[in-house]
Formats: sequence, structure tokens, C-alpha cells
Amino acid sequence: MSKKLKKSIFRKVRNANLKYQLIEDGDIVAVGLSGGKDSTILLYFLFLLKKYTPLNFSIVPVYLDLGWENDIGELEVFCQSLGLTLITEETHIGYIVFEARQEKNPCSLCSNMRRGALNRVAKAHGCNKVALGHHLDDAVDTLFMSILFESRYHLFKPRTYLDRMDLTVIRPLIYVEEKEIKAMVSILDITPVKNLCPADGYTKRDEIKILLGDIEAKYPGARKNFLSSIENVDAGSFWS
Repeated sequence: MSKKLKKSIFRKVRNANLKYQLIEDGDIVAVGLSGGKDSTILLYFLFLLKKYTPLNFSIVPVYLDLGWENDIGELEVFCQSLGLTLITEETHIGYIVFEARQEKNPCSLCSNMRRGALNRVAKAHGCNKVALGHHLDDAVDTLFMSILFESRYHLFKPRTYLDRMDLTVIRPLIYVEEKEIKAMVSILDITPVKNLCPADGYTKRDEIKILLGDIEAKYPGARKNFLSSIENVDAGSFWS
């Protein structure tokens, strides 16, 4: 089961890479690590992609310390097991969001600040690409959130070029389902970093996950079909 799952996830990462040219020869890729399951599995499969394909690229794992005093000891050990050194960048993001600004809805500001900080660290270490751990479920969740709460059709792309930073953001797990990531974490015996953020808890995104989970239970394969519809958009069907 473990070998079959590993091969399946690897194939999906490779296929996404081939379709969207996410990683190319000579790239220096910063991998944004939160210590959670998604970004840790992303790092692992990028390591395998480098090991088992002809692609010649470098991996730079980056962890942003937001000020919660999270214990990242096991994350550092995991990086070392792959022959990689974890770069830890201390920030004041937690203080700014929760004390200086006292945001009522802190997640949006925190997310924006984390992206900016990660991009700056990536540039400082000579990286030309930043890899994020968003997976298939995240893409579908984001689409439904934009429709239900913003009245628009909007979601992230597998590859986005940031011209002001001269960086390309990539999402190699775009074809991988969250349930596969959870199973792989168990197989690899990875202990995710406990998130001590005071805003960590039930969110609108969690509500959408439950909604889509109900749809998936009634119509197995629904999430994959939603993702396929994202890739097969008929522009002529839009009203504007």
C-alpha cells in the first residue's frame, strides 16, 4: 500500500510539473514550510522528483517563525534526513497582526505578510521559484469560497509569475488529494509541528471542506471532477 501510494503521488507531482512547467533545469526552489502535513509532504516529493528524474534543480527549505515559539525540532531533523538544511527566518508577523494591528480577521493579513516574507527570504537565498503546499482540495475549496462568499470565479494557479519580485510561485501538489497526503504522513511517521497561533481553529474554509466532504461522500470523485472543470473552462460560457 505504501509503495503504491508513493508512486501515485509521485506520478501526480510529475504530471503537474510536466503540464505546467513548474520546475525546470537550473531552478533554485524555496519550499515554504509551515511544519504542517501539506508543506512537509511537498518537500518530500520534490526531493524524490530531484532524485528520480533528470531535472537538475536545488531545494531550499524555508520556515518562517511568526513568534508563536512552535517547536520545529522534528522538522529540522526531517530536512536533515533528506540532506537539506532548514532556513529559519524570525519575523514580527504575529506581533503586528495580533498586538499592533489587533485584527478582527487576522488570517488574511497574516497570509499576505507571510507570502511577502517568504518571497523576500527566497530572493535573499538566490531562489527563482517558491513552492507552496496547496493541493487539489485547496484549489476546489478556494473556488467554492470565491463563489459563495465573494460572488466571483477566482482561484490560484499552479504557476504564477510575480513580476515585481521576479519570482515564480508554483504548487506541485495540485493533483494530489488531501486524503493521500494524510495517508503519506502516517506512512512516513511524520509528526506535524503543533501550531500555537491564537487564530488556529474553525474557519469558513473548514465549513467549505465539510460541505465538499458531504458532496464527495454522495458523489465519489466529485473533487477530481471539480478540478477537471477548472482545467477545462469553456471561456464562451462566461457572460462577460
